[in-house]
Amino acid sequence: QVRLVESGGGLVQPGGSLRLSCAASGFTFKYASMGWSRQAPGKQRELVAHISSDGRTNYTDSVKGRFAISKDWAWNRLYLEMNSLKPEDTAIYYCHTGNSRYWGRGTQVTISS
Repeated sequence: QVRLVESGGGLVQPGGSLRLSCAASGFTFKYASMGWSRQAPGKQRELVAHISSDGRTNYTDSVKGRFAISKDWAWNRLYLEMNSLKPEDTAIYYCHTGNSRYWGRGTQVTISS
């Protein structure tokens, strides 16, 4: 049974940092492509970052240079390092498989002073 559990969200001031974590189980994480998406209130869900099975990364333009996606296959964890956070980064962040078949329940990130 595939399971994805996010953690690490919270309330941060603008300019701050957060690291989101996603614990994965039930599939061969080492060879999987993975992604982080987010959904802000009243907006469509958007793909924020993607990492391929061979480690190549892609980001949506609004987070390039600020966010970094990574995999720790030894611990079956996916990470999203977020720096220089802005109020417009406020959203629920979801971990999911690269084919978007499996999703976690999300973790809330709020950027506010």
